[in-house]
Amino acid sequence: MDVTAGERTLRLLQDQETTSGWRASVDAVAPGMDQWIVGALFGGPYQRPGLSLRDRQLINLGALTAMGGVEPQLVGHVRTCLRIGMTRQEVGEVFAHLTPYVGTPRALAGMRAAAQAFEDANATHEAARHDG
Repeated sequence: MDVTAGERTLRLLQDQETTSGWRASVDAVAPGMDQWIVGALFGGPYQRPGLSLRDRQLINLGALTAMGGVEPQLVGHVRTCLRIGMTRQEVGEVFAHLTPYVGTPRALAGMRAAAQAFEDANATHEAARHDG
């Protein structure tokens, strides 16, 4: 578990809005737990060789969609997919591909999470355009 490497990876993968949202809510309930998550997850498996960040994000989308009930995390991981260069079409195809494996209701929930992340990205882009 490497908190420093985890912090670097987290900054690369997640925008400030996504990161601060989950960290604040976790820290409010269990102070310090956010640091453990960063170290154990982003400083652990993400540091292993053999898979690209894109591959890891595809796995995350599949696992979270299959789990169901974790839409806030799924929205964040869709944002991460866009942040690392995946297209909206590629993200959409992930959920289309998952449908026969995880079931239509869970795949549709994933698509709704993706739609939310796409809307958020549009709003962020629009705000940046008006600020610039």
